[in-house]
Amino acid sequence: MRVPVKWLRDYVAVAPDATAEEILADLVKVGFEEEDIHTFGVTGPVVVGQVLEFVPEPQSNGKTINWCQVDVGEAEPRGIVCGAHNFVVGDKVVVSLPGAMLPGPFPIAARKTYGHVSDGMIASARELGMGEEHDGILRLASLGLDPAPGEDAIALLGLDDFAVEINVTPDRGYAFSMRGVAREYSHSTGATFHDPALSPELEPILAAPATGFAVTIDDTAPVRDRVGASVFVTRVVRGVDASRPTPPWMISRLGLAGIRSISLIVDITNYVMWELGQPIHGYDLDKLTGGITVRRALPGETLVTLDDQTRKLHPEDLLIADDSGAIGLAGVMGGAATEIGDTTTNVLIEAAGFDPTTIARSARRHKLPSEASKRFERGVDPKVAPAAAARVVQLLLELAGGELDELGSSLDNSVAPRPIFLPDGYVAALIGVGYTTDEVVSSLAEIGTTVDAADGGHVVTPPTWRPDLTDKATLAEEVARIIGYDRIPSVLPVAPPGRGLTRSQLLRRSVASALAASGLTEVLAYPFLSTKASDRFGSPVAGGVPAIRLANPLDSEAAVMRTSLLPGLLDISRRNLSRGLTDLAVYEIGAVFLPVAGETYGSGPLPFGAARPSDEVLAQLNAGIPPQPRHIAAVFIGDTITKQPGQLAVASGIADALAVVSEVAFVLAVPVRVATGSHQAMHPGRTAEIWVGDRSVGFAGELLPALADELDLPRVVGVVELDLDALIELATPEVTPTPIVSMPAATQDLSLVVGVGVAAGDVLAAVREGAGDLLEHIVLVDDYRGQGVADDAKSLTFALRFRAPDRTLTADEATAAKLAGLALAAGRFGATLRE
Repeated sequence: MRVPVKWLRDYVAVAPDATAEEILADLVKVGFEEEDIHTFGVTGPVVVGQVLEFVPEPQSNGKTINWCQVDVGEAEPRGIVCGAHNFVVGDKVVVSLPGAMLPGPFPIAARKTYGHVSDGMIASARELGMGEEHDGILRLASLGLDPAPGEDAIALLGLDDFAVEINVTPDRGYAFSMRGVAREYSHSTGATFHDPALSPELEPILAAPATGFAVTIDDTAPVRDRVGASVFVTRVVRGVDASRPTPPWMISRLGLAGIRSISLIVDITNYVMWELGQPIHGYDLDKLTGGITVRRALPGETLVTLDDQTRKLHPEDLLIADDSGAIGLAGVMGGAATEIGDTTTNVLIEAAGFDPTTIARSARRHKLPSEASKRFERGVDPKVAPAAAARVVQLLLELAGGELDELGSSLDNSVAPRPIFLPDGYVAALIGVGYTTDEVVSSLAEIGTTVDAADGGHVVTPPTWRPDLTDKATLAEEVARIIGYDRIPSVLPVAPPGRGLTRSQLLRRSVASALAASGLTEVLAYPFLSTKASDRFGSPVAGGVPAIRLANPLDSEAAVMRTSLLPGLLDISRRNLSRGLTDLAVYEIGAVFLPVAGETYGSGPLPFGAARPSDEVLAQLNAGIPPQPRHIAAVFIGDTITKQPGQLAVASGIADALAVVSEVAFVLAVPVRVATGSHQAMHPGRTAEIWVGDRSVGFAGELLPALADELDLPRVVGVVELDLDALIELATPEVTPTPIVSMPAATQDLSLVVGVGVAAGDVLAAVREGAGDLLEHIVLVDDYRGQGVADDAKSLTFALRFRAPDRTLTADEATAAKLAGLALAAGRFGATLRE
């Protein structure tokens, strides 16, 4: 909502020196959001000039310019080059002198052009920011003005005004008017407010008879129990001169409000709508056939609206019709058949009140938002219609001539606002501020409510312009708003004792923190996938069951719920790679959706209404949701370590994926086992399956190179995905710290020859088991295949560290433990000591 400040001052006492920022700050206090500040962007000197003479001069480019002598109130006329031809000698025009600034910004200076020094510029309406029309220069006579040369044109045309723009929330439709904003500014500052709907100048018009024009509300079978129209006021003015110009003060105010000047009569209706918040429609009375009927559209009915579009109407659309048929889409846009034009002499004015839901549906159905529909769908004061119609009559009589006719009508079936009981102490208890009874009553009275004392509280009747006040909670909000939000203390809530994060929440946070500390970046991907991506990356624990398909997907190409986090992470990686980020390590912790074979999901009716569903209904809803375990997944592309002095680049891959497994296992204190595995989207020779005991909890490795190429990713992509909920379930409840032993360690190496198909991890486990408690640490340091080893065998070298807690081990003791490990490996896998 744009609020021209000179206009605002007509209804509320805004300080003469108030800046736009100060006015916005005052409106913010009563709950509006500041948006912008608008000006015409014109600074002086811009003056009135009178054309004394001009000489047309044809140019070599085919254009003819006029060399003009213009009186600007100085001792000598100024010579100005002008390319327009819509003026004559003696015309009063607007001259921008050197030093002026026009919208753009466009600075004006004396400059040599077409063989002359042009000492200024004769401006058009568009160049002055007064509209988009550009039929030549602005002739002041066309605005009904005859000022003296040299007079300040900025003040004359109202270009010295500015507007503040605020964001109006949907529940405060009354603020889509100067009347509403002025009232709110008064609430904020205490400035005196004058309601334009109660102007004494309107009383004679309101008192004048208005009868005889037939208006029928034919909505006996209302749509969804909503009667389409409750208020309908009409007045007639005859003998108007539609060709008269709109006065500059009205053009400037409408322009700052964001409304283009069209014609005098249309501008007046727009002006009153902005002033009082009541949309107004004007009809050419001579084009009407009979009276007006407000009804729903008939099957197959069409209407040509003012934008010359033929619209196929819906049976729910509310229409304005006469004996010839539909002549307007009620509350949205009028029809072309009764449009006001330059030849209009008799005008029928309509000020009506329509059902907000009906208007909102029609505006959206026809993709036809308008300033009128914006107000109707938020609620218009049903009692302002007579005043709005009278205000239009007043301006028509004043600016367009003519005289008020007795023909008209007044229908009002609006429902009075429902009284609300407000218990004593309710506002203070809800807001948390010790408001006194006097403060509550006075603040509610200030916004226009009627407050009557009652047993245990007060009965509050909202004003007609506040349909948003529906219960005691909304009244409490108004008290807090009017008295001031600064009265509400900032108090941090105290968590009830004995509560906090659950064990699962703590462990999930610990895992996320550990990975972030390791250099990975946490991301969030969309949970919706294409069927192809879902089938390709389906989690092994899904058991081959098809993914859950959405009934109403946002994107038809992504219509299934994810069973794996990897597709989303790979898509994020590809997007970042395309933007030049070649080294990435990203991870996500999120839910996947794993349906169970034979189960049906999403069935059953959804609960309706504001009441809490019963336990049976909740159980049914929960049964319709598939299991949603949380997984953790990571993707690595590019280099883990970049090339730098003394350091070669280290490419990411399976090692980084397995490092994530180790990090997660360490944080959760889970003993994981890594074994050779397989996955339909993974490299067949570089895929590991992760086990905890006899339970598979995920996989790690590198993406299938052909798939990486298909996804526009590097050939080597390290990936890992783990069932985090399963790992937390299997985690050790309490971790016993290992004491630091002060006794020295004994280190030895063990090189074993085993079959090429024997997993190194299985051999390592056998050696660890056989070596017993003296073995403190074991790690595989070499996997050799080549000369000296049979083609069907490999040599595995392990580094072993032995330590006793109570003594220094001898070499014989360490060797004996190593040989015991060798013996167990030999018994299980046929391992032999490499010579």
